[in-house]
Amino acid sequence: MKKIISKTIIFLKEVKVELKRVTWPSRKDVLSATSLVLIITFIVAFFLGVVDLWLSYLVRHFLG
Repeated sequence: MKKIISKTIIFLKEVKVELKRVTWPSRKDVLSATSLVLIITFIVAFFLGVVDLWLSYLVRHFLG
């Protein structure tokens, strides 16, 4: 049991050291990336919605 605890403590210390070396994005970068993802998501959702409506119409028209 002591071995597991000591390994866990070492692991957490190493994680702390590695996190200090990380280059974190600026607030501006995060907001830009988030905006881009949201815009692309809405565009793709709109496109898929139109394709779904079109295919539904075709199925109803030819099979219904």
